[in-house]
Amino acid sequence: MIDPVALAQDLIRRPSVTPADAGALDVLQAALAGLGFVCQRLPFGDVDNLYARRGESGPNFCFAGHTDVVPPGDGWRHAPFDGVIEDGTLFGRGAADMKSAIAAFVAAAARHGTPSTDSRGSISLLITGDEEGIGINGTKKVLGWLKDKGEKLDHCIVGEPTATAQAGDTIKIGRRGSLNIELAAVGVQGHVGYPAQAKNPIPPLALLVTRLSAHRLDDGNAHFDPSNLCFTTIDVGNPATNVIPGEARARLNIRFNDLHTPESLIAWIEAEVAKVVAETGAEISLTPQVSGVSFLTPPGAFTGLVAEATRSVTGIAPAFSTSGGTSDARFIKDACPVLELGLAGATMHKVDECVPVAQISALADIYAAILKAYFENPPK
Repeated sequence: MIDPVALAQDLIRRPSVTPADAGALDVLQAALAGLGFVCQRLPFGDVDNLYARRGESGPNFCFAGHTDVVPPGDGWRHAPFDGVIEDGTLFGRGAADMKSAIAAFVAAAARHGTPSTDSRGSISLLITGDEEGIGINGTKKVLGWLKDKGEKLDHCIVGEPTATAQAGDTIKIGRRGSLNIELAAVGVQGHVGYPAQAKNPIPPLALLVTRLSAHRLDDGNAHFDPSNLCFTTIDVGNPATNVIPGEARARLNIRFNDLHTPESLIAWIEAEVAKVVAETGAEISLTPQVSGVSFLTPPGAFTGLVAEATRSVTGIAPAFSTSGGTSDARFIKDACPVLELGLAGATMHKVDECVPVAQISALADIYAAILKAYFENPPK
């Protein structure tokens, strides 16, 4: 059997800050190989990934996650990569997000049995080292590799820290999309004492920022919170007090629900830019970058199975949610129905990231119950 807490400690002790692996996948591969999984390492660019499968028939139930973590920062009560347990709590970068969830699933797979007991289907793990980065050489490329091989995923759970208080209290059934846009207003540099000989790009950009910020995108719907637009920076880069700058830039992010598409949002902002340009004579350009589109795994057989298996362990009916940021589920949803279920995320990305060890064991129990229910009666 696999002790999920000990395995989580081993994973935390590998300082796998994106894109470094630092041996984390070696630890995971050794544990999975010992359980009869066929493991394949998939390096793309500077990122190492792992796909492991036990069983040859369908359906193929996949667990997806990431071993990479964000930089630790300063001021930890325990060294961030020591995996110290104090008063029943495991401390370390990745404890919540999401090395403990990976360890919990491996422990659940160990309980499920051996390759001979997987005759009703297969269990697989898709683990990347590029989730906390820009996501180019991670899950997206592994999915492409699987498609080229004719490898099919039937259903997937991503072990992101979705819970609000305890493991299993919340299941993410979708996520909002994310759109980044950079705005650049170009003027003519000049002396502040002679403004007629210059063209200040700041007022037109400020007008555009005000209009976009004041616009209400929508009121949300049954499954999604309202979309929101937030400016993250306005930059001029002007060290002088007597110079009108020649350029001003701003960046914004929109987290959007399924009432919008990236194309519709970009078209709206382009129209607002055109209005300001027409009113002010300014020169303003925009550069969009889509990080992910909104998606929803509608309540049905799969969500019901996972929710009931979770309730059987915790005694609490989990809430369905689409809140939060993006995850690699935004890629997986194109391959199969996907849900997110993991530990509480209150400390993720923070100094002293931690999780109670009892919650790691509870999550292993939840994953084991899901595997049992899934292979007894696979959802269509």
